[in-house]
Amino acid sequence: MTMPVLISLYIMYLRTLTPILCLYCASVSFSLAESSNVIPLWKDGAPGSEARKNEAELAKDYWVKNIHNPSLTVFLPPAGKANGTAVIICPGGGHRELVYNAEGVEPAQYLANLGVTAFALKYRLAREPGSTYSIEKDAAADLRRAVRLVRSRATEWGINPDRIGVMGMSAGAELTTLVAYYPAAGDAQAADPIERISAHPDFQISIYPGPVGVPEKIPADSPPSFFLCANDDDSHAKPMLKLMAQHRAIGVPVEVHLYAEGGHGFNMGQRSKFASIRGWPQRMADWLQDQGLLVAAEGKK
Repeated sequence: MTMPVLISLYIMYLRTLTPILCLYCASVSFSLAESSNVIPLWKDGAPGSEARKNEAELAKDYWVKNIHNPSLTVFLPPAGKANGTAVIICPGGGHRELVYNAEGVEPAQYLANLGVTAFALKYRLAREPGSTYSIEKDAAADLRRAVRLVRSRATEWGINPDRIGVMGMSAGAELTTLVAYYPAAGDAQAADPIERISAHPDFQISIYPGPVGVPEKIPADSPPSFFLCANDDDSHAKPMLKLMAQHRAIGVPVEVHLYAEGGHGFNMGQRSKFASIRGWPQRMADWLQDQGLLVAAEGKK
């Protein structure tokens, strides 16, 4: 083979390889950037899970499993757009897995674009095969710890500590229920200063919530809440309407959207055939705006 032919083939090889290398570098860069924004909830591992905190998570397609070192991934608003509001997002997945991208990352990105500092939570899974965890004890403890951690670092992230909300979808909304309507005061005697801080959220966003944790009567200090579900998702519409009635009974602000159709698990709506479902995130944004949560403390958006 002549030298000109060899050179030509080498150039063709480089042209083929260059896009692959660029994609690889971009992927590595993204992974590094993402990992730098991941914060474990407990430095030495979650209580009861310390021995397993170094186990690798399992991730495939849309889900993440095998979570023994619960964490927050931080999504900061664009420069100059932050308004001081924060939301901690609990993805759904039936407590067997986390629908992490569609119900964690995507809502976090949406909220960050509104100026909200968003946090996607990876919590321990009580119904994953072989799990030793419980929803009420371990998964709810992860969300309470997440609220305390964000509140403890509010100054660092430019967050108003009185504007920290929780958002959940399906099983994730069961966790927001367990935190919003049950005692979440800090322990003044705790050795860990983070545990001395209140985990009570200032507002709640609950998307097709499940029945776990719905009390017979919600307390007077329940946070203002936004609820959304499809009417043909009966097992999730019922607990939502029960909570709505309780909010109305004690005069705690509540907004409810019950769509005629849409089923369950429509995530941020873009995969739905229904126009109303595809547009639901705007209803959430409208509610946040009406609550004054998209306006910075000094009155600027």
